[in-house]
Parts: sequence; structure tokens; C-alpha cells
Amino acid sequence: MVDLMRKLPIGIQTFSDIRTNGYLYVDKTALVWRIANTGKPYFLSRPRRFGKSLLLSTFEAYFEGRKELFTGLAIEQMETEWKKHPILHLDLNAEKYDSPDRLISILSNQLTQWEQIYGKGEDEVTVSSRFLGVIRRANEQTGMGVVVLVDEYDKPLLQSLTDSDLLEEYRKTLKAFYGVLKTADRYLRFVFLTGVTKFSQVSVFSDLNQLNDISMKPQYATICGMTKEELIATFLPELEQLGEANRLTFEETVEKMKALYDGYHFCEFAQGVFNPFSVLNVFDGYKFSNYWFQTGTPTFLVEILKESDYDLRLLLDGIEASVSSFAEYRVNSKNPIPLIYQSGYLTIKEYDERFRNYLLAFPNEEVKYGFINFLVPYYSSIQDNDQDFYIGKFIHELETGDVNSFMTRLEAFFADFPYELNDKTERHYQVVFYLVFKLMGQFTEAEVRSAYGRADAVVKTPKYIYVFEFKLNGSAEQALQQINDKGYLIPYQVDGRELVKVGVNFSAETRNIEKWIIES
Repeated sequence: MVDLMRKLPIGIQTFSDIRTNGYLYVDKTALVWRIANTGKPYFLSRPRRFGKSLLLSTFEAYFEGRKELFTGLAIEQMETEWKKHPILHLDLNAEKYDSPDRLISILSNQLTQWEQIYGKGEDEVTVSSRFLGVIRRANEQTGMGVVVLVDEYDKPLLQSLTDSDLLEEYRKTLKAFYGVLKTADRYLRFVFLTGVTKFSQVSVFSDLNQLNDISMKPQYATICGMTKEELIATFLPELEQLGEANRLTFEETVEKMKALYDGYHFCEFAQGVFNPFSVLNVFDGYKFSNYWFQTGTPTFLVEILKESDYDLRLLLDGIEASVSSFAEYRVNSKNPIPLIYQSGYLTIKEYDERFRNYLLAFPNEEVKYGFINFLVPYYSSIQDNDQDFYIGKFIHELETGDVNSFMTRLEAFFADFPYELNDKTERHYQVVFYLVFKLMGQFTEAEVRSAYGRADAVVKTPKYIYVFEFKLNGSAEQALQQINDKGYLIPYQVDGRELVKVGVNFSAETRNIEKWIIES
């Protein structure tokens, strides 16, 4: 395999570095120019590692008037003046927020750096008054409108979600700090804030009511991430090499990339985009893997799911929701969906224009199976390093018709539960079954249902079709009878494969599978 020697900007978030050091770049500058020249204050919500920092760096280079960095890009034909503006760039991303003073300290440190350039007023004591003073003096000293760029404005809030007192302290600090942007409007040329989550209670979205939230606007849907056309145009040699390394045709390579990393929709009317972090990492080693998911485990999301007692089966199958129920996150709400959507684990898949309802679902296989695998240890006794072993054995046993071994292994998922997991409703045990069959679905045709009138699970292998029905504190005989009475096998009778019925009873007393019956 030939080394292409083309430079991939993995982990590089500075536009000038990419352009001066010859890294590959997906040209987003036409959208950058449009945003910069059609409005002033903007907000954009996107998941982590989706290119938000690079986008802000691109705005920074543009407003610095660095024309040489944009040679050969779309914006070169659009911009004629290349004016230099004073820029205040605040990055809240790479910090640990664990005390009330921590946020004040970080903001103060950044303000001090700006004050060394533009000076400080004697009566400016709070971070808010100092921020306003810096903006005003930067405008007066340069005669140009000030550009304010804030990267990950919500990082302090996300890190303090489980500490209500600390969260409130941060909320009040940021409310006052971001509120300056409305007061200072006359001195500003451009404002752009990015983050993962839109917190409805923070004043940047209440007091600063002129802020243009472009997170779900179709004309800006592809500003972060890359479209299929951009992927092929920019990375054609890498796609060809990836196919060669994995013995795939070009068409098969693109389809596999789509299945794993495409599918993010940030507007109901816009095309999907690929996750840029995963794409770059695939091309770096020519191996398909869960690159984005592995960089940040959603532990706090799982905790929120557990606290809210949310039915995971709804999450795994896709959720219908109005835009008001997922576009903003309310801290005191029991609804975990906005945070899960905005973090990138769910995306828009369909839109019912008549009722204005959205279908939210996993964007692709990387996120779907990464998320399900991550959930298993929280709902069963199986740990991370055991999951692949168990799922592989499950599939092998069903492919060879060894249902008894499959059921015996399934018992292990319920063995040695901690007490707090045992004292649950019927839903908990249904969720465990659900997770097992969903994980099997990435390797074979496995479906798991929760709707009335359908079998609990169906698994199709080359030789067999299995129909499972589960009961809690009933009997395996009742489960088997329900398969017959409801006609669950009827859709598969002309298939030609051997049909196998499996009735299972789960005992709440023993907290495990009590009995199963197999009937061909």
C-alpha cells in the first residue's frame, strides 16, 4: 500500500496552521463570509469535536484581514476589503470548572491579557464591568468594530450539571458576563458564540434577545462537518486507499463510511453531514472504528437517564418530539433528550410537517453501537471487556441452532446484580433484553420490539428464524402460547428457513431467567 503523504489536520484547530503547513482543508469559507456579512451576533450549537474551534479560528483569521491565508478558497472571490478588527477570543474549553472561584479566575485571566493591550479603568472591578471596558476601549483605540468569539460558552455549565449550587453560581456569573454583549452592541462588529448545549435559563438567550441562533437553520446546516460531496472531493485518494486496505470497492467504501460516520442532520430540510473527527482518523490508519465515541464517554448522560427513569427502549428506537422539547435544555427538567440530542448522540432523521414533529434517532452505526455498548455495564453485570465476547458467542450459538447455550449465556447478564439494580420495575429487565438484541443487530438480522402485538425479539440467521417472547413472573408456557395465539410466526412462514419459538420467563424473586421452552 502506497503512503499518500498527504497531511491530515487531526487535532489541529487553528486555521492559520492548516493553511500555512499544507494540511487538507474542507472549504467552508463561503459560509464564513456569508455569516460575517449578513448579521452581527450569532450562536451555533454543535456536538464536541465537530469543528467549532476551527470555525472560530477561521473567523479570527478573516477579521484579522489575513488575505494570504485564504488564497484559492471560495472567500477569495467574495471579499474585497480585508479590514483588520480588534478581536477578543475567549476559549472556555480546556479548563476544569470545580469551584465557584474557578470560573471567575479564568475569565479574569483572559481579561487581564486584553487589558494589557487596551488598558483598564480604575472603577472596573467585576469581570462584567472589565469586559465592557475592554470592548469599549478596543473600539475607541482602533476605530474599528470589535469582534468577540467565544468557544464552548457552556463548558462551565456542562461540568457542573450534577452540582446544583455550583451550577447556579456559574449561571449567575455567565448571565452577567454575556449580558455585556447586548450593552456593548454599539462597539461591536461581530459576535459568535459556540457551544454544545443551548441552556434556556442563561441570559445569553434571554437578555441577549438579538442573538441569531443558526443551529437549526438550513442555510448553515453544513457549516461544521462535511457533506458526502465534500468528502469525495477533498479525500478521493484517501477513500481509494481505504477501500484497498479493507478489500472494498470504491462504492462499498463510501457506503461503509456513510453507515458509520454520516447521518447528522441539524435541520429537517438539510442534507446530512459526516463527523469530521472520525473521518480524519479513519484515513490516518485505514481502519474503521468508533473514533468520535471513544474520545468522550457519555457518563453524565447515562446518569441523567437513570435519574429521570427514562425508558431506554424509546431512546434506542427513535423518539418523536416537538422542536421545543429538544432544542433547549432546562436544568430542572426531567427530560434528558435535549442534552442527548445536542451532545450528538441523537440527530434529526425525519420531520412530520403536518404536526411539526421530529423523529430523533442515532445518526449512524458508530454512535448507535457505541452508545448501546456503553450502556450495558450500567444495566447488567457484564463489564466493558466482556461485551464483545458475549455478543460474538450469542450470535454463533444462534447460527448453529444451539438455543440452550444462548439462553444459559443470557442468564449471565442477570447474574450478580448489585442490589440497587435488582429493586427495579419490569422495565429494567426488559431493557437488558433489549440491549442484548440491539447489540446483536450489528452483526446479524436481529430486531427487538416493544410495541404490543409483536414478538419481543426476532433474530434471523442463514438457517434459522428465532421468535422470542419474554414474561416477568408468568411462565415460559404462557410466553410460548402468546407466540402461537398472536400469530408472531405468520410473517415468516414462507421464508424457507427453520422457525424456532422461544418462550422465556423471568423471575423477580430470583432476579434471573427462571425457565425457557424451545419449540421448532
